[in-house]
Amino acid sequence: MNKTCQGWNFTSNHLSDADGRIILIWKSPASLRVMHQSSQSLTCEVLLPNATQYVFTAVYASNQGSDRTDLWVELLNLQQTYSLHTCPWVVGGDFNQIVDHSEHSLPSVNANDSSMHQFRDCLNQMGLFDLRSQGPTFTWSNRQPLNPIAKKLDRLLVNNHWINLFPDSIATFYPPLISDHSPCLLDLFHLLPKAGTRPFKFFNYLTKHPKFHQTVVEAWIQAGSIANNLSALCYKQRIIKRNLKLLNRENFSQIQVQSLQAPSAISFQHERDISTRLNFLKGIEESYFRQKSRINWLRDGDQNTSYFHNILKVRTNANSIKSFLLDNDVLPPIHKK
Repeated sequence: MNKTCQGWNFTSNHLSDADGRIILIWKSPASLRVMHQSSQSLTCEVLLPNATQYVFTAVYASNQGSDRTDLWVELLNLQQTYSLHTCPWVVGGDFNQIVDHSEHSLPSVNANDSSMHQFRDCLNQMGLFDLRSQGPTFTWSNRQPLNPIAKKLDRLLVNNHWINLFPDSIATFYPPLISDHSPCLLDLFHLLPKAGTRPFKFFNYLTKHPKFHQTVVEAWIQAGSIANNLSALCYKQRIIKRNLKLLNRENFSQIQVQSLQAPSAISFQHERDISTRLNFLKGIEESYFRQKSRINWLRDGDQNTSYFHNILKVRTNANSIKSFLLDNDVLPPIHKK
């Protein structure tokens, strides 16, 4: 299924698991062509400006060992059919399988079984290996404080041709949010045409943190106490945004990293407590905006896309800065061009 919406393109496939789906989203100047899809993978050819085209395979492996064996055979056939050993190839996603016993948090798992050997042999035959990465050691957890278990089930694999094309590329695994898996960001370190300046945004729940106001004040003073023009204001916002990201990482995201880096009953319970409070605050915010806008979005969902885009435009316009309030509480007149 291929669709286009507001300049964005996306394609998806149905998976064997209930409600499972792989969705690929891209936007110009990138272009994409689907080459192959199945119940556990989706392969496409990607072309970026000023770069050689490469092949990307998204994987969502089954929970059943026999089905994963079919996936390994499928990947091997895919490489042979499209001669992927001769071009840059990146394979990423949830493989639902570890390569070595060290990728399991329990000390009792101290030997390699047949499923590990099978997966490792498949990667060796295809010439695929883990791209250098940063983030937590494990990428999945059962989130059970009484019996904490974590594994490395998600990975980003590349071949030698990929390294030649993007030698500085790196994968970053982030703390999981609503999922029990860690999302992965692949940075190609490849410059693309800029689409414009980035807006100043931050997570609303940060305002509930006792150090939020202090963080903003310190960042504002650090960037200079007065902003006489938009350039100075944008600079201040960049400083504030950087400090708020640090506040979020140290007080929210870092908790999930710790539970994946060193799984324990204490870290899992701490993560559960924080997640419960975060979900509670998100629910309050969601309820507020739903009542205020009188939008029954739970019923309409994505079927009313144009209307939601109009709401977004209104909110963007309302949140934009039109003028500055002077020190004497006088609002200067707006000069039209």
